[in-house]
Amino acid sequence: MKLKNHKPPAKLRKPELMAPAGDWIMLRAAIKAGADAVYFGVENLNMRSKAKNFSIGELKQISDYCKSKKVKTYLTLNTIIFEDELAEVERIIKEAKRSKIDRIICWDLAVAELCNKNRFPFCISTQSSVSNSIAALAFKKLGAVRIVLARECSLDDIRKIKKQTDLEIEAFIHGAMCIAVSGRCFMSHHLFAQSANRGDCIQPCRREYEVYDSASGKSILLGDDYVLSPKDLCTIEFIDQLIEAGIDSFKIEGRKRSPEYVAKTVSVYRKAIDLYFKKKLTAEKKKDFLRELETVYNRGFSTGFYFGKPSSEDYAGVEGSRSTTRKVYIGKVLNYFKKPKAAHILLESGNLKVNDQILIIGETTGLIEMSLKEMFINEKKSDFAKKGDEVTFVTPELVRRNDRIYVLENTEVQ
Repeated sequence: MKLKNHKPPAKLRKPELMAPAGDWIMLRAAIKAGADAVYFGVENLNMRSKAKNFSIGELKQISDYCKSKKVKTYLTLNTIIFEDELAEVERIIKEAKRSKIDRIICWDLAVAELCNKNRFPFCISTQSSVSNSIAALAFKKLGAVRIVLARECSLDDIRKIKKQTDLEIEAFIHGAMCIAVSGRCFMSHHLFAQSANRGDCIQPCRREYEVYDSASGKSILLGDDYVLSPKDLCTIEFIDQLIEAGIDSFKIEGRKRSPEYVAKTVSVYRKAIDLYFKKKLTAEKKKDFLRELETVYNRGFSTGFYFGKPSSEDYAGVEGSRSTTRKVYIGKVLNYFKKPKAAHILLESGNLKVNDQILIIGETTGLIEMSLKEMFINEKKSDFAKKGDEVTFVTPELVRRNDRIYVLENTEVQ
């Protein structure tokens, strides 16, 4: 990775930090971690239709909650649209407007036109592969207020595009990458009739593949390289350069990932951005942040296209995650006592001990990560609890009955 030194502009505006939200748990976790904006889908017609998503009827609740937290809301309507879906698209747009959702992210020009018809602001998705200023300005003429640039743009490309247009520029800073141009892949459709361009991708690219020679009957397994599966994008080591490029919005990918992934990635980039503007973002801090990001789901990290085209080193090399920790379910909250701020939980599996790192996850609670410093069994202090025990401990904030409890285990080979 080649990191160049650039003199920052005299005046820099703090970029928006946008987080994915596949359900209420993720949405609350993202906001609690410091997101300035969230993006999400409703039911179908979005590029993560296999995520949990929200219902159209929840748009007002989402909007009201986010506005109470001063967080912007972006609704994704970013698949291709067929003729018999146009009425449904307009219905969603009208409901989004009534609910005071801030913007819609779209790809199909039909959605853009219907947004214009209903006087609703829209952004152009990365699916449109906008890679130059002329294309950006063409979309501006169509009414776009923001362009989500193609993931294939380099940092130099972004600087040049930014200078040639007054449109807001959004770019991905973390998360999964696709072997296809801006994610417009047909592999899932051809193999399983599940189209990525309709939000149904089942990611067959992440698997092992075999090259077969029909003449000799011999084959070569390509699993060591996973040649169709890129590593995840991670920009934490050069986040200052992205800020200095004048990018308006930093986007984290991951509507199908876990609440702890969202909480960790948002909190890390939040801290990094804030430290930059305090002139306290050091190389050592970046290393610490990178180690934090490695604790949640990832396929290994790459700089993507920001410093040129990825190389053979940018393939994942594994089918699953390389995260340095994993969560293990141990139990649920039975009750919460407000005065001592204590949770009363039942251990339904495994063990729990003092100094364990735990997660508390619930639809209203969102996600709480904490280190267990002290716990009690039958009002007696204890360092260890086993399956079947009822345990009480102080929590940093309110939790709810039936919230799920997990222990974080280290997956690194010692």
